[in-house]
Amino acid sequence: MAYLKRMDLPIEGMHCASCVLSVNKTFGKIEGVEEVDADLAANRLHITINPKKISYEEMERLVKNLGFELHSDEMTLRIQGMHCASCTMNVENFLIRVDGIFDVKADLTSQTAKIRYDSSKLDMNEVEKVIESLGFELLGIEGQTEIDEEAIYQQDLKDKLTRIIVGVVFTAILMILMFSGWDPLMGPIASLNQVTGLHISAMGLLSLIVSIGPFIYISLPILKAGWNGLSHKNLNMDVMYSMGIMVAYVSSIFGTFGIVLDHTFMFYDSAVMLPAFLMIGRYLEARAKKRTSDSIRELIGLQPTVAISIEVDENGEITSQKEVSIADIVLNDLLLVKPGEKIPVDGDVVGGESCVDESMINGEPIPKVKKDGEEVFAGTINQDGVLYIKAKKIGKETVLSNIIRLVEKAQSSRPPVQKFANTIVSYFIPVILTIAIVVFLIWYFVLGETLLFSLTCLISILVVACPCALGLATPTAVTVGVGRAAEFGILIKNGDTLENAGQLDVAAFDKTGTITEGKPEVDDIIAYATSEEDLIKLVASVEQNSTHPIAKAIVNKAKELNIELDQTTSFENVTGKGLKAEINSKEILAGNLALMESENVEVSSKLADKYYELEKLSKTIIFLAEDKTVKGILSLSDKIKENSRRTIEELHKMGVQTYMLTGDNESTALNVAREVGIDNVKASVLPENKLEIVKDAQSNHTKKVLFVGDGINDAPALTQADIGVAMGNGTDIAMESGDVVVMEGDLENVVAAIQFSKKVMRRIKENIFWAFAYNSILIPIAAGILYPAFGITFEPALAGLAMAMSSVTVISLSLMLKRYVPEIKRKSNI
Repeated sequence: MAYLKRMDLPIEGMHCASCVLSVNKTFGKIEGVEEVDADLAANRLHITINPKKISYEEMERLVKNLGFELHSDEMTLRIQGMHCASCTMNVENFLIRVDGIFDVKADLTSQTAKIRYDSSKLDMNEVEKVIESLGFELLGIEGQTEIDEEAIYQQDLKDKLTRIIVGVVFTAILMILMFSGWDPLMGPIASLNQVTGLHISAMGLLSLIVSIGPFIYISLPILKAGWNGLSHKNLNMDVMYSMGIMVAYVSSIFGTFGIVLDHTFMFYDSAVMLPAFLMIGRYLEARAKKRTSDSIRELIGLQPTVAISIEVDENGEITSQKEVSIADIVLNDLLLVKPGEKIPVDGDVVGGESCVDESMINGEPIPKVKKDGEEVFAGTINQDGVLYIKAKKIGKETVLSNIIRLVEKAQSSRPPVQKFANTIVSYFIPVILTIAIVVFLIWYFVLGETLLFSLTCLISILVVACPCALGLATPTAVTVGVGRAAEFGILIKNGDTLENAGQLDVAAFDKTGTITEGKPEVDDIIAYATSEEDLIKLVASVEQNSTHPIAKAIVNKAKELNIELDQTTSFENVTGKGLKAEINSKEILAGNLALMESENVEVSSKLADKYYELEKLSKTIIFLAEDKTVKGILSLSDKIKENSRRTIEELHKMGVQTYMLTGDNESTALNVAREVGIDNVKASVLPENKLEIVKDAQSNHTKKVLFVGDGINDAPALTQADIGVAMGNGTDIAMESGDVVVMEGDLENVVAAIQFSKKVMRRIKENIFWAFAYNSILIPIAAGILYPAFGITFEPALAGLAMAMSSVTVISLSLMLKRYVPEIKRKSNI
């Protein structure tokens, strides 16, 4: 009978009886749902399901489609002791039965289990009890418990290595005893047999005495895990190994004392060698898996962990300051934020003035000037001045935290190919047990072979057949591939991305900060009745008084040309128009056309034509006038990224159609699209429009769409797309929303991410092929298929080593990904 799970899921958004009815009606039609009762008063969805037929993600999707939300907490458990696919399946199958847990995803490679749960109901003692009953150890909760992973790993290797050495040494001793014929017990045992009429083997008894201690020591972890499996009515690989090991050893004991079996049944050396070889396999697997997980890099954090708290006197002078944890900040605390630091809370500026980079909130590349009374947000970056801030919103109440909660991150999910492998694993062990028993019966009862030969085949089948390689095929390739991609500044965040990347139909791009640099630079310098150097000197001398990004770009241009700037007097910022100042008793104006008109500066028709020509190219134009006479103009533009055109070309070679979605005007958008070769342009697009365009491009999920963006306004589209690629030089929230993060904003890495994904998927399929190949070839050999024609048998100890090598082969193939270089990167290095 299938296990049924009763859940009380927190649901939000129901407000009337019709809401309840629609939820009950929808879930009542779904296979795997046994009972459902939406409770409007308690805001709970009481539901009984078959976890094998419907997942939490599917329920979440159904609820979302109805316009409501399911809420759950999430944590990652660190578990020690999982070593095969059946281990992870056991963790998932038994943890899901704990009250308060809605979903479990165990990962063999990282030795973790991610759970979705209700914090008001979950009992961690019950969780720990379940994990320990399965034969594993709960090390703690990721992010909450300090875990010395290296020490645990080294201790585990040391333990395995000690057991291996003991096994090899005593196997050699037993083999020497058997081949040398030396037996100090032969005389006493012969006398005992004569007196009692027993048929005890002297060599067998000596081997028993020599082997029993090492056998128990080496086999204990396997036998213990096998017993745990049986006690939970769960067949796993440790049950099979335990059966093989115990059949070999108990048969040897029976043969020693002549009980049922004769003295030819002497497996003592094999019985000790077999668990030693199994331990060799696990030792090699542990080392290889460590190498895969070592290559994964941590993703960027959203908020600072510390802040500087200050106290001020009546005159506003700082009387004390200290570094405090973010968690210790309370409302109305005064905080000091230095240049280059992240602002720790939402609050109001109460002192100082600076430009603040708010791109992670609004997606705009140009920082905003913040001064007294203006609002700032947690996670934004203070640029060039000191700010004093009064905390107004802290922790989960900040704008950034609310945005993160509203924008659903694509959950890490297993690729369909791994789900296929897991399905095979679930049937694997019962099938192998059936094959082993049938083979034994055929050889012994039908074909009339000896009991010794029949038992040897049974033991070899139990030992050589292992789903471990199949279970490792996907996670090791994903882990190594993701780690290798990270070395190129590409962070791939879930398995579905790998699968979807090879099936792309459409790639859509944001413009500013994605196709373009997102930073204004001086482009054209057009001087009249003066030199270009003098023009730059005059403009930069005025602009050095401003903190505006355009002013900084002009000053930086002067620095590049090693131009020494003049000091200004009577400086004035004319809001929305530009700057006024005096240099050497001359009035200098630097600003837009509106400033020239308001100051009655004559602009010739020729100069006006040039202005409109540059404006059509979407450039920012700065006029420079000295004593009411225009001396020239500068234009600034947001440069197209170096690799943009090449990226689009590579996507076209893959047969991918390209779009550009931007809030800019159509003229600017068309110019940029024409320059980089983009097929379709959508201009003057609002954030919600981007989301709708992505949905339309998906054509009711018949097409796979990739979206590339860098701002908070791109987050909904990033989440909706089959693959959301966030530019790492953009906002933190965009990076959280994206399935792939391209660090440093290198657009070429969008193509590299696709190539990485395709390579990893190919390697996963190769791994699965070899996992099947090992079992398909070695199980028949272990069953004795070569014996009639060639007299070849497969000894159990060799079967154990072959089993280990199947897992090592798969992991080794995955580790080869550490040397992979995407094609676009190889071309760029030629």
